[in-house]
Amino acid sequence: QASFPGNLHLVLVLRPTSFFHRTVTDIGFRFSQEDFMLKMPVVMLSSVTDLLKYINENQLTSEFGGTLDYCHSDWIVLRTAIESFAVTVKDVAHLLQAFGTELAETAMPSECDAIQSLLESHNEKYKKLKLLTQLRDMELAFDGYFEKHIQKLDQYLQLLTYEQSFQEEVMSRAQMVVLHGHQLSAGHHYATALIMQRCNELRHHCDSLDAALGNKRCRLLQAQQLLLSLDQWCDEAAYMLANQLVEKFQSKEGAQTALKAIESFLEGSPSIMTSGPEVLALEYEAVITPHLQEKHTAVQQMIQNRQAGLRKLADKHVRPVQLVAPRAENPPRSKSPIFSPKHKFTFDLPLPGKRASRKGPNARKIEVIHDYQESRSCVSYGVEGEDSPDVLKSHVMRELIETERIYVEELLSVLLGYKAEMENPHLAALLPPVLHAKRGVLFGNMPDIYNFHSLFLQDLEGCLDTPEGVGLCFLARKENFQMYECYCQNKPRSDALWRQFSDCAFFQQECQKKLGHKLGLDSYLLKPVQRLTKYQLLLKELLKHSTDCEGSSELQGALLAMLDLLKSVNDSMHQIAITGYEGDICELGRVLMQGSFSVWISHKKVPTRMKELARFKPMQRHLFLYESVLLFCKKREEHGDSCDKTPSYGFKHCIKMTAVGITENVKGDPRKFEIWYSGREEVYVVQAPSVVVKMSWLSELRRILTNQQ
Repeated sequence: QASFPGNLHLVLVLRPTSFFHRTVTDIGFRFSQEDFMLKMPVVMLSSVTDLLKYINENQLTSEFGGTLDYCHSDWIVLRTAIESFAVTVKDVAHLLQAFGTELAETAMPSECDAIQSLLESHNEKYKKLKLLTQLRDMELAFDGYFEKHIQKLDQYLQLLTYEQSFQEEVMSRAQMVVLHGHQLSAGHHYATALIMQRCNELRHHCDSLDAALGNKRCRLLQAQQLLLSLDQWCDEAAYMLANQLVEKFQSKEGAQTALKAIESFLEGSPSIMTSGPEVLALEYEAVITPHLQEKHTAVQQMIQNRQAGLRKLADKHVRPVQLVAPRAENPPRSKSPIFSPKHKFTFDLPLPGKRASRKGPNARKIEVIHDYQESRSCVSYGVEGEDSPDVLKSHVMRELIETERIYVEELLSVLLGYKAEMENPHLAALLPPVLHAKRGVLFGNMPDIYNFHSLFLQDLEGCLDTPEGVGLCFLARKENFQMYECYCQNKPRSDALWRQFSDCAFFQQECQKKLGHKLGLDSYLLKPVQRLTKYQLLLKELLKHSTDCEGSSELQGALLAMLDLLKSVNDSMHQIAITGYEGDICELGRVLMQGSFSVWISHKKVPTRMKELARFKPMQRHLFLYESVLLFCKKREEHGDSCDKTPSYGFKHCIKMTAVGITENVKGDPRKFEIWYSGREEVYVVQAPSVVVKMSWLSELRRILTNQQ
């Protein structure tokens, strides 16, 4: 295990065949059992026949009943040669890496002679390394990299030579003109005074140009040094903040120590580094890059947030905060779960975060708490002043982080315990072929959601001491949350597939039982939808205790973003239920509004009697508003069991927004408004369920029509 960590998963012990040797072996094993306490399963085998159940005979030698032709002395010779070759390759790789680092970090000299010397030096080292290179792939990669480096040096040398020759050419021509003027003046030219005046002007221009070039070069060098120093300062500041562990400054003394470390770092920094982004942008607008300016602003914001949190902790008596109930420390865990139909072993999973998996006395298994209410009992708050806003925000922040960590654990357990096991060849017989081909439908884009939330969890944990910064976390990752729209759109197909195969032995007997889940897979497939609705509730709670505080505007923006996301997801779920539309409905873009209305339609070409009759016969229509069109659909309920009933929307017609007009008020009912088309050729009287719904639709319609103008 020490020599090959992570490579040993199962130990097979073959007991002797004779009674005497077997008895001696059992006694010895019993007395030295502690020496065999491996962190993996151990299986005792009674005969060679039992061994063949675990290892194929073509992988065993003849003494173990196998057919493998094996000579140990030949293996030693081959192994020695391989190890010698591996050492050589490793040495060459180190040399190549060192040379590559030297090439990448070499600064471009400003003199032609220095560049020429650098070219010769690099070429000499390149030739020596070529003699050592033995692997073709490594050689080709090395040749390609070095060729680009040499080409870059050559081109830089050409540029520098051209600039020098240009400057020398201009100055030499000016000197030749001045010399010619002096010659004319010496020959007693009649315009000697004018010629000398022109020579003096030209000499003055040459001196001014030379001085301007020198000043420009000096300013460019200073700007280059500033940019390098600013980038290095940002990296050092971020590294300093990352090395301050949260658990170390939960006490008053720890918070004061961390605060002094930040203040000491800022005092030792140049004043320009710690100045505000406005000052930096104003003084160095011509040279600072947008990326570096954004990086500097972000680092300064991180420092300010950390200082604000530390000052609060330093001003209060704070006891250490324990996020989870104490548990026995786990021994080293296997890197991947092994589920096999032959061996009933369960293993710990390396779940992210600080939550340890529970284990029984004899077997370790995955166990994830899936009840958010239950998890709250594991959180203990150790801050005095239970009613202060800061403490209440801290409570909400801990709940947000703890439930996020549980959510990430649950996603990982599903992906490893279900999705990965569907590819296990040992379980192929238990899995219907149709289901094996549609595992992407069953789980949707859950792997992408897990990868995103593993990073998002780290962002949230970084805001543990500064809850006011959590709004920026949500806003920075706002685009990533759009992946939930894809997951929710796939959810009906996933549910239908699950209902078809929910009784499959693969799910209940193999996966769910080994994972120790009390609930079925369908409950865990619903977790992303449930989690998405949880964020806006926690953000509302944080915002309630952050009125007029730092970061409250970002919290408000994050709440609006999450509410907008929920609306977008809900609208998209209705959109995918539209049937009968000719063309690709996805080309219409995002659904802006959708809802059910009573609609009366009036046509100019229809006889008056028909118009009057139509007024008394409203149609129930479901409207979908896009940026370019308005769809009219008829809502239908699908027949079937209650769990299978899903609405669908039969497409009726659409009108283009470029030819639409609106009348905001209709006599007789404050809930009604008109949408007319082509100069009132067609008039749609729309009755909303409430005045609030009507006003929201009118607001969006006005925005679309205004933008078209």
